[in-house]
Parts: sequence; structure tokens; C-alpha cells
Amino acid sequence: MSIPLVSFVIATHNRRDVLLHTLGQVQRCGLSRREFEVLVVDNASGDETAAAVAVRFPSVILLRQAENLGACAKNVAMATAHGRYVVFLDDDSYPRAGSVARMMQYFETDISLGAAVFTITLPDGSQECSAYPNVCIGCGTGFRIEALREVGGLPDDFFMAAEEYDLSLRLLDAGWNVRRFDDLHVTHLKSPLARFPTRVTRLDVRNNLLLAMRSFPPDWRLPYAIEWMKRYRLIARAKGRGGAFWAGLITGAVAAVVSRWRPISPAAFEAFTRVRETEVRMKEAARRYGLRDVLFVDLGKNIFAYRRAAERCGLRVVAVADASLGGRRFRYNGIPIVSDAGAQSLKFDAAIVSNLSPVHAAARRAAWRAKDTRPVIDLFEQPAEREAKRYAVAA
Repeated sequence: MSIPLVSFVIATHNRRDVLLHTLGQVQRCGLSRREFEVLVVDNASGDETAAAVAVRFPSVILLRQAENLGACAKNVAMATAHGRYVVFLDDDSYPRAGSVARMMQYFETDISLGAAVFTITLPDGSQECSAYPNVCIGCGTGFRIEALREVGGLPDDFFMAAEEYDLSLRLLDAGWNVRRFDDLHVTHLKSPLARFPTRVTRLDVRNNLLLAMRSFPPDWRLPYAIEWMKRYRLIARAKGRGGAFWAGLITGAVAAVVSRWRPISPAAFEAFTRVRETEVRMKEAARRYGLRDVLFVDLGKNIFAYRRAAERCGLRVVAVADASLGGRRFRYNGIPIVSDAGAQSLKFDAAIVSNLSPVHAAARRAAWRAKDTRPVIDLFEQPAEREAKRYAVAA
């Protein structure tokens, strides 16, 4: 029996039909049948998932669990996986043909690459990615198996939500690169079956608080924890899940107290947050455009780095334009959060896209450039001169 190059790992719970569809799509990944294996961790499903998989896909390696371990159950497959590379998928996501072959080429070219992150394509054709560019996504990331085993896989105490962040920080801290690639694509159906929004909110708050307190360097631990919680509270209020937010905050605080701190290095932290790089780039933008008053576009997850940079550059933030939270009379550290339409009537020198997520930043950047003649600056756009040239022509 030949040793496979790639091990696809999927965790599932009570989503039999969705999983069966995904397994059918994985067979069309573009590799020959001898080049890959599929491992499914069944989290104590009560809908005959395991039996259906055994009948329809007998070659799939089934790992049945006595209890629901959540998304972190993918760790169970690590002891069984034989592939040189491991690809994490959700039970409703699958790679497009050709993407896995390109992923392997990236790993062969860059020996320091620990994780190759796929770009998510939704059923309507739109795209998504993580809130930070150097973060794995559970529905589509390829790993060099030695990197995954070196850092210990997903955190067992997270169940789900932010588990990819915890893993990414440990990979970066161990010296591995985590990179997202535009030409690696995974289709994510985002099936609503067996999704519980209140639980997701609670665990999102809990795990992100625990992540910051447990993994960030001492000087950054509290500042980021506080700013993240402010943002999550606004999001929870907008969705009517205030109770879930407070439950997550309390359980996260307790977990942070009893958990062993394991701060990553300052270099790994900077590679993740780009907090100092944000300040450098904003200072250059302020000099180039002669900025004094700016509008932030999006209350992104890394909004703290942008706000801190603005303060240190002597810039006044007139408002945050956010498509989801605007128009609700919310404020972030005293800064009003407004709709796009409301923001356009404000006086400012330039709009700064305050979202580090490459896909979402690009969409917001394009939308604002189409509706406003003032400079729209994405500090991490490549090349950096593009906006300067556009504004020079408009002027």
C-alpha cells in the first residue's frame, strides 16, 4: 500500500447529508486516489453519520468519538494521518480541483512554510478569509505535518471558535510561516444545520479573551484583551446576544486565571498583529497626504492597532464607518460608529481602511473608492503607491 501525500481531516456532528456531499466533492480534488486519504472524526453523531459514511465511502477512515469534542476533534486524526501534508476541512467545505496540487508546490518551494491558508468562496461567489492574514482557517488550511505535530495541533480546551488563532500563534512562535494564497480555493457552503448562534457568540468571546491573556506578550495582553472585548460587546449587542457575551466574558476570565500563561515572542506577535508596522505605515500616509482628520472604514478585529497608530501620529479619528454596526448610535472609545452614507457627509482628509483581513479590506476599499473622491487608503495594499496615483489623477 502506497503512502498518501495528503491527509484530509474533517470533524463532524449530526450533519450526515452535508458531510456525504462534502466527501463526494473531496474525491474530485484533482489528486489520484492513491495520493490522498480522508479521515472523518465523528463527534458522537446521533443521525447515523458513521453508518452512512461506511456504506457510501468505505475507503474513508472513520474515527468515532464517545462525546462531541467540537472542531478541535481534528486532533484525534493526527495520530492516524499518514500524509506528508494535512488539510483541515469543515464538513461543509471542500477544495477546488487543482488547489491541493498548487498547495504542495508552495510547500516544496518554501521549506519554512508551516501552513498554507486557502481563500474561502461562498455559494454566491463572494469570498472570505480570516480577520488576520497570517491565521489558519478551519474550513481550508493545509499544513506540513511535522509543523503541526511540533506545535501540538489545535487547543483541546477551545471546543470551537478561535482555535485556529491559537494554533497559528504557536506556529509563528516556532518559526513557521503561515501564509494565505489567492490561488488556493475552498468552497464553503456554510450550512445552517446544527449551528447555534448563541453558543458561537459565547465561545468566540471566551476563547478570544483566553487567547489574548494566555498567549500575548505581557505588555500587550491587557490592551488587546480589553479592545477585543469592547468590539465583541458591540457585535453581540447588534445581534441581540448580550447574555451570550457576558457568559463568554466570565468563563473566559476564569479560564485565563487558571490557565498556564505561554506568551509568544515579540517577533511572532508583530508578525500576527502588525501593530508596529501599522504605525509606521500610517505615519508615512499622514506625511504623504498631509492628514489631520481621518475616517476609519470598518471596526475590524485589529482596530486597536489602527486607533493606537492614529493617536501616536497625532491624527483625529472623526468616526468609524461600519456596514454592520453603523446607524445604531454605537461608539468605540468615544468615536461614533456610523453607516457609510452617514460617513460621507463628514469632514475628513482621508478614509483609512481599518481592516487587516485581505478579502474584506479589498471589498471595502473598492466600495469607498467608487463613492468618494477623497483618498481611500489601505495601509497594506500592494503596491502602496496605487492610491497615491489614483488620487493625483482625481485631483
